[in-house]
Amino acid sequence: MRIKFKAIASLAIVAASTLILGSCTSDADSAGLEYMPDMYRSPAIEPYVDYGEVRGNQNDAVRMKISALVPPHNTIPYYGTDSATVRLMLPYARKANVAFKSTHGMYNSDLTMNDEYLAAIGDINPFKLTAENTEATMKTGKELFTANCAHCHGEKGDGNGPMVLSGAYAGVPDYKTVAATEGQMFYSIYYGKGAMGNHGSILNKKEIWTLVHYVRRFQNPDYPAVGAVADTAVKTAMVETKPAK
Repeated sequence: MRIKFKAIASLAIVAASTLILGSCTSDADSAGLEYMPDMYRSPAIEPYVDYGEVRGNQNDAVRMKISALVPPHNTIPYYGTDSATVRLMLPYARKANVAFKSTHGMYNSDLTMNDEYLAAIGDINPFKLTAENTEATMKTGKELFTANCAHCHGEKGDGNGPMVLSGAYAGVPDYKTVAATEGQMFYSIYYGKGAMGNHGSILNKKEIWTLVHYVRRFQNPDYPAVGAVADTAVKTAMVETKPAK
């Protein structure tokens, strides 16, 4: 029995040593020999990968298929429990005109014959500025403008961005001469206008309304009116007091 036990113990030691040594490799980037790797190393689904070629395997059937899909139409992301924020982020009520079918690649069923751009003339920016949030809002607006707009509209909003100066585009307006209302600005940014494509797929509604605030400062350096912001702050800070008994 002792001989058999020693033999079994020896075999176990040899097997363990082989397993341990076998997991070692001279390749510094190798994970070595892994026991059931799928149990703890699950394959990741990459959103922007050409699945027509995966690890050398060709699949022409999916080569031109988009791997990153948008959420189902009219689904609403969770934005918390603040009612004002939720209302602000609800799907845009205005639809794109049928003309956008050929100019902006919009082929969904929500296209309309109505000129919603004209209808948006009276839309008011629901993202209100206060004395507390104006500075932060304008800072965010500048960041959004620099990342998404300045290459054509220019850092100063004068229509002389690098793309225009290079000759690639022409006809980009100076914001000081644009008569569009804030509702029409939102519509133009959301769906696009002229040669400008839609940004509704890359910016949420709060970000677009923030851009509208920032663009209005190009039209009027004193925007927002100091008095209006102050009035809002005063009304917000007002506390109802009761007469002492």
